[in-house]
Amino acid sequence: MRSDAATPEAYLDELDEDRRKVVAAVRDLVNEHIDSGFEEAMDFGMITWAVPLARYPETYNKRPLSYVALAAQKSYYSLYLMGAYEDSEQEAWIRQEFDRAGLRCDMGKCCLRFRELEDLPAGLVQQVAAWWTPADVIRNYERVKGLEP
Repeated sequence: MRSDAATPEAYLDELDEDRRKVVAAVRDLVNEHIDSGFEEAMDFGMITWAVPLARYPETYNKRPLSYVALAAQKSYYSLYLMGAYEDSEQEAWIRQEFDRAGLRCDMGKCCLRFRELEDLPAGLVQQVAAWWTPADVIRNYERVKGLEP
């Protein structure tokens, strides 16, 4: 499901009450633990937390460097974790935390899918949101793009 909402609040307003509760709860967890240097906004039709263009404007697609994104899909929710895509240690830790919680990890390269809030360990969201800083995202972007000094 793609949204044309201009703000995270407008995005939440588009959702039915049950779906809004789940997305709002995950959003609150991210906002409580993510580095204050990330900016929450809407991009690609979902709530995103990214390095603001004011801090790092020279991206390949002229969009902010995303770190975390959250969306309500048709039959599940998606938490996009770019750190897990870029960092095999973070991905392994996420899978281990699901095992530890006795939950099934439904994860692609960076997309963590869940159907109910109870399917997503809250501590995991807190840890992953706080894992990287904007400087870490920029450093990794420059490494991947071969822009390191």
